[in-house]
Amino acid sequence: MTDFVGRRRELKELREDIARTGLDTLSGRKAKAPRARVLLVAGRPGSGRTALAEELVREIAEDYPDGVLRTRLTAPGGETVPTERAVRGLLEGLGRATAPGAGEDELSSALRAELAGRRLVILVDDAADPHQVDALLPDTPECLVVVTAEGPLTGIPDVRPCTLGGLDTPSAVELLAQRIGDTRVTADPRAAETLAEECGGQPAALALVGGWLAAHPKASVADVAKQLHDMPAGAGGALARCFRLVYESLPQPAQRTLRLLPLAPAGIVDSHTASALAGCSVAAAQSTLDDFAGLGLVRHAPDGLFGLPGCLAPMLKALLEAKERPAEVQLARARMLERTVRLLHSCRAMAETDEDGGDGGVGGVGGPERTDGLPRALRFPDRRAAATWLDTRLPALAAAASLAVADGELDTLARRLVAALVRALAGHRGTAGAAPELYGLHRLVLDVAERRNLHREQAAALLNLADLDAETGRTQEALERYRAALDAGRAANDPYATGRAMESVGGAYLELTDWHRASDWFGRALSQALARGEREDEARLYGRLGNVHTYAGRYGDALRSWRAAAAGYRRLADVPGQAKALSEMARVQEYAGRPEESLHTCREAVELARKAGDQRLQAALQVRLADTLDRLGDPAAARLHRSAADRLLGDDPAACEIRSTSD
Repeated sequence: MTDFVGRRRELKELREDIARTGLDTLSGRKAKAPRARVLLVAGRPGSGRTALAEELVREIAEDYPDGVLRTRLTAPGGETVPTERAVRGLLEGLGRATAPGAGEDELSSALRAELAGRRLVILVDDAADPHQVDALLPDTPECLVVVTAEGPLTGIPDVRPCTLGGLDTPSAVELLAQRIGDTRVTADPRAAETLAEECGGQPAALALVGGWLAAHPKASVADVAKQLHDMPAGAGGALARCFRLVYESLPQPAQRTLRLLPLAPAGIVDSHTASALAGCSVAAAQSTLDDFAGLGLVRHAPDGLFGLPGCLAPMLKALLEAKERPAEVQLARARMLERTVRLLHSCRAMAETDEDGGDGGVGGVGGPERTDGLPRALRFPDRRAAATWLDTRLPALAAAASLAVADGELDTLARRLVAALVRALAGHRGTAGAAPELYGLHRLVLDVAERRNLHREQAAALLNLADLDAETGRTQEALERYRAALDAGRAANDPYATGRAMESVGGAYLELTDWHRASDWFGRALSQALARGEREDEARLYGRLGNVHTYAGRYGDALRSWRAAAAGYRRLADVPGQAKALSEMARVQEYAGRPEESLHTCREAVELARKAGDQRLQAALQVRLADTLDRLGDPAAARLHRSAADRLLGDDPAACEIRSTSD
């Protein structure tokens, strides 16, 4: 990695700007809100604006002890990064969990609250417009925001852009020497200065020419300067001419690989992505990417990744359109998505292997066995390696899913990719841990399903989204989605989806304490289950009805429902389920003022819990028996049951809570 050179004047101006008294640039008056200072580094792509911002942050890091947060607001391909995703990333960088489905305003408020009292720097790279930046600004002057953009950010108060041109000639020559060594520069310093001028002092152009010269040690600096000077005027600016020099020196297979790199989601490339796009081996792709990095065509990133410079993306896209037939482009994209799906399957399989390499799967089929049919290049050595791959590739994987859905011509692959990513995330992070990412993926599935009138997939996506809404307290939104899922399930003639949706609608009304509608919808779901002979669903739904009736104080209806639930679990030979249903019956009998019946039912439930080997439930029931006996005036017997509960699980009160069968 090269050292930063030049820009001392710009760095001095930026440091002075930090301490400058704030003014509102629109009114010329002092800024009222105590917001963070915003520094703007403006320049064309390839001008080194990001490098300057990073150098500034490095120099002032000691003044901001709470660290540095980084986010990028434009992908290398030119696509704007959703503000919601950028804010979520910053919150995760602060260790703050984010609710799935949370909107931009909610996330921005959470970010500002999290930044209160902190002294840190936020580096915002490649901002496209002021609205993106405004959502990230802390309401505290102790923080500093450093933004890079192509032009001014009109509308953000008190921002004076530090506008970059080319490097001065001595700094440009120094940057060139870092790439090719001092000897060739010292041998002909005038030629080095001429070459720097031909590059317009642009760091990106100098990196390309320097990389080319480093790869051609016998080429003279003067000859390259003359070659650039003699290029036709139509060849574009300095960066375009330098790119053409490097591109035309590549062998044909490498040229084609380079042309296809703009298809890599989020501008993130690894050997598998390049291999699938170009149709070559993984080893050959890795070697080609290493060569590209040496030439300045891609940038090294951690964990075996490479980044496509945004300044080269327009030229590469133009070559892709001019040199590749649309059918070949679509085939390359399909190969890449198919490879990604296979890697995700391999990653998911490794989630079933424990950290010691043992089998964590079901039925004796562990992760390694499930990947035996895959080529060695697609396998992961262990679970930790698979999880690391998933974490580091997640931005690219999410972008791949979004692009595949937006494409519209690869819907089958898009659905497979999203499904594989959902399973891999849930396998490695758990459903709760992966909820924010899963929410976005389920929305993508919904987009495809709606576009192709796939009612069954539409119902499934709506149910998944509604569940996540419900878990984060957005009950009204969940209710609307459950109702939409019911319509889609009916259109698909899918009894599972309709039954699940009706029960979920009832659950939403239960959460909203609308007992009448909750019991109505649970009753509808129960009627369908009874008509189809779905015994497990029958028992569970009788329990949910019993729960609603209990909350509503309709104890007679509640007892009938819990009795039916217990009978259903008995027919299923589900002893723990029967014990829990009887425990709820005992609770309702006590509420109804029938302690003797409650005592009898509770004893029956204790025996069933003992038979099932459920010590937690047995202990909870022993405590319930003790409470009932106290109320009946038998404290000695009550003490015996409490002692029995203590022997089973100790004296932790939380261990003796009874979980309802309706949960």
